[in-house]
Amino acid sequence: MASVTNPLHSPIRASRFSSLYLSPIRILPTVVSLKSRSLASRATNLPFSPLPEKLKPAKPALVSGWNQQLLLIKPRGRDEFPAVAATAADADGSPKGFAERFPFLITGFFFFMWYFLNVIFNILNKKVYNYFPYPYFVSVIHLLVGVVYCLVSWTVGLPKRAPIDKELLTLLTPVAICHALGHVMSNVSFAAVAVSFTHTVKALEPFFNATASQFVLGQQIPLSLWLSLLPVVIGVSMASMTELSFNWTGFISAMISNISFTYRSIYSKKAMTGMDSTNVYAYISIIALVFCIPPAIVIEGPQLLQHGFKDAIAKVGLVKFVSDLFWVGLFYHLYNQLATNTLERVAPLTHAVGNVLKRVFVIGFSIIVFGNKISTQTGIGTVIAIAGVAIYSVIKAKMEEEKRKGAAPKAS
Repeated sequence: MASVTNPLHSPIRASRFSSLYLSPIRILPTVVSLKSRSLASRATNLPFSPLPEKLKPAKPALVSGWNQQLLLIKPRGRDEFPAVAATAADADGSPKGFAERFPFLITGFFFFMWYFLNVIFNILNKKVYNYFPYPYFVSVIHLLVGVVYCLVSWTVGLPKRAPIDKELLTLLTPVAICHALGHVMSNVSFAAVAVSFTHTVKALEPFFNATASQFVLGQQIPLSLWLSLLPVVIGVSMASMTELSFNWTGFISAMISNISFTYRSIYSKKAMTGMDSTNVYAYISIIALVFCIPPAIVIEGPQLLQHGFKDAIAKVGLVKFVSDLFWVGLFYHLYNQLATNTLERVAPLTHAVGNVLKRVFVIGFSIIVFGNKISTQTGIGTVIAIAGVAIYSVIKAKMEEEKRKGAAPKAS
């Protein structure tokens, strides 16, 4: 069908048939010579020449997917295929992909995977601490597995590694240090108290962000934003006073984590570059790993060598111990990376609501899985704190959106 080899067939019909199928046509010289003279003699009486002076093979069209299969089916009429193509293609003629036709499904899938991986990480992380209470070493494993994942991804070119220079390294180092400190302190808190309580205390992070923006960056925070943080402080205070798993190590570690992540946000604004978020997070993980290794060796190294590893292997076995560390590190990296990719796809308001809902999911699932008993006051305090974070996030997101819209006309 792609070529005409029978000299009895008309070359004009073959040309029309081939152009209809968007496939290359090869016309033999014997076919051209069969009708060329008689057609050429009639050409003088027509306003156009039915046969071009020089026939060239038609260039094959680039098609893919189910459209390519349609090319193999004989149409009933000459105009049927363009109609089919029009329904399956954009205005520029290129086929529509699933992501372009159903973007809300793709975004929803990103949110689902972000929440799912985050919940799995928190549950598995706490289970590891139940038989291996060494948060500094586990923090190193989290980052180490993520770094290996990034190196393998760079090796295969997914994504392509972005180059880094001394100036960019200087900008990213403070971000990585704050990331390392916040990550380690979060794990210290997870190991000391219930996961739900740690996330309740970490709900105070917006309060530290607002305080740093006001007194460190010199940004004026409106009164409505400060008032929205009041229920957050009250709720966390109520939950802390009656939390059955409360201890000062877990509480203070979670607070230090809040401060560290606040300064990470501040330094991140100063380190904004043209590099994509995947590469930025990969470099931050590598630098953070370098800073996490020395404390783990100094603080937990002797205990690990003396009885830490032996006790863990005796409780769960070598294979499960190693696999648990690997999977918890992989889930940590994937949920952080997917969170970044998810938040890049949505508006600031959706971003804010998504962060709040994520914390609700983690707190709820951790209570169900571990069966942590909480008092009525702790439950009420947690709900108040989460509600305050939601109000704060919505107000702040609307302020950023209005600021962005106001800056757009000036830029244009």
